[in-house]
Amino acid sequence: MIRKILQAPFRYQPWKPAHARLIAADLLGVSRQPAQADDVHLRALVDWLCRAQDQRKGCADEGSVSAGWSFEDGWLQGYPETSGYIIETFLAAADGLNRPELRTRASRIVDWELSIQNKDGSFPGHFGESGSRPVIFNTGQIMHGMVAGYLELGRDECLVAAVNAANWMIASQDEDGCWRRNVHNGVPHTYNTRAAWALLRTGLMANDARIIAAARRNIEWALTQQTASGWFRTNGFTAEQIPFTHTIAYAIRGVLECGVLLDEARYVEAALKAARGLAAQQRADGFLAGTYGDGWVPNASYCCLTGVAQSALNWLRFDQHTGSGEFTVAVDRGLDYLKKNHRITGTGAPEDGGVAGSAPIWGRYSMFEYPNWAAKFFADALLIRLYGHAVPATDRGRRA
Repeated sequence: MIRKILQAPFRYQPWKPAHARLIAADLLGVSRQPAQADDVHLRALVDWLCRAQDQRKGCADEGSVSAGWSFEDGWLQGYPETSGYIIETFLAAADGLNRPELRTRASRIVDWELSIQNKDGSFPGHFGESGSRPVIFNTGQIMHGMVAGYLELGRDECLVAAVNAANWMIASQDEDGCWRRNVHNGVPHTYNTRAAWALLRTGLMANDARIIAAARRNIEWALTQQTASGWFRTNGFTAEQIPFTHTIAYAIRGVLECGVLLDEARYVEAALKAARGLAAQQRADGFLAGTYGDGWVPNASYCCLTGVAQSALNWLRFDQHTGSGEFTVAVDRGLDYLKKNHRITGTGAPEDGGVAGSAPIWGRYSMFEYPNWAAKFFADALLIRLYGHAVPATDRGRRA
């Protein structure tokens, strides 16, 4: 640990003017700005995602979306996992913002993802570099993009790719529904419910009962990990880690959406219990801690901005599903907090329109980074609030 602390300045290079400016802004409390209208923030987020995709022009991974911008490495390589689910964001924004060129951008991601699918149906893990092993979660998120490509771009090859990926996932699944093989850090993760959701969507599109049953098995296993407070065990990146708000929100979303698609009230109620537990911890300014232990005990002083965006998205989806408006205040607070931490400068600098992993920027989640998935989830939440349509589009919706 001491060695890592000593190495940190050399890794993150705080002396660089662009880095020092961002650090100073958080230290002095001037990084926050007045919240603007939803569409202003949405346009800035989508523009940033487009710039992240444009960073890969002329590269071997052209068509992908850069994983983000970091102090350590600048603009990063294209990320198969998150590029996969950015497909649905570009498609939703194309309709909502009347920007048809975003459909072309989504199709370019589809082309790239299809080009890197492994023969066994899996997709590469991490950045897809030589030696990277496929991971259940990553493959599941790319499957969401394949379902979007099938439903909204009319590309039959996307459903074929999703079914092949589903078969690989099923072959990796244990009898109790848990994935213990081909998983990040070699340990099971409850947040794989978001991969089970992709599995279920694929099974419904393909009318394949075996795929649907596999998705249900994983949700059943996930419910065995839920404690009396609604929190989920086995939900960190490592066996010992207290989960980030990010992975907590992943787990909730997967359980909720599977419950909605299967019309399974027990799943929806389990997800609702967790969503209420997290909402009860929200500060009046919208802040959520970066990590929470059982009983919703905060274990971090920083905010995981990605987790706030995902939580707002989850609360919006609950209100869409139930029509109750129970989470309206929590949504408003969460999105307002994100807006105030969303830098829109108009300069075209790497941070302009992006979302940092943490607030302050040196928080432990995606430290000194602007990950593309933070922008994606903030954009999704704004798209839902502005236009009232689920993101991704409902699987019972149109077929292009």
